[in-house]
Amino acid sequence: MGIEQDIRDAVLKYSDMLYRICMVILCNEQDVQDAMQDTFCRYLEKKPDFCDREHEKAWLIRVATNICRDMVRLRIRHPKNCIDELQDSLAAPEQKEILKELFELPVRQKTVIYLHYVEGYHIKEIADILGTTEGAVKMRLRRGRKQMQLSWKESCNG
Repeated sequence: MGIEQDIRDAVLKYSDMLYRICMVILCNEQDVQDAMQDTFCRYLEKKPDFCDREHEKAWLIRVATNICRDMVRLRIRHPKNCIDELQDSLAAPEQKEILKELFELPVRQKTVIYLHYVEGYHIKEIADILGTTEGAVKMRLRRGRKQMQLSWKESCNG
């Protein structure tokens, strides 16, 4: 199977998941489209050899999250979209407040929280995907959950 077919298969299989991951990190439709395009362009440029589909998926997630992280650092071209616009494309109405809290977390925390709770990855898998240690993933999960709990307490008491 050629690289053209591989990229077609990857786009069909992983676009929705990558879109959601990028949207959680970037909170901006235009930046998400750019990040996804850059991710698949790198796939074409690098032509990586994968052991299996999970290896391919992990590679794409890692590349996409790295691109998103770089875009957040630079924040060029487009301002953030209103949170209400994002909620329509990502979550059911009852998840509105949780999604808002997730968007407000730092990139590293929201990435691991999203991969763990939404995509269902285990800590070791997230560490492998992101190229970090299991301890770092656990700490990011802990900090993200703590920050979300504090926000919930403030909104309940406020």
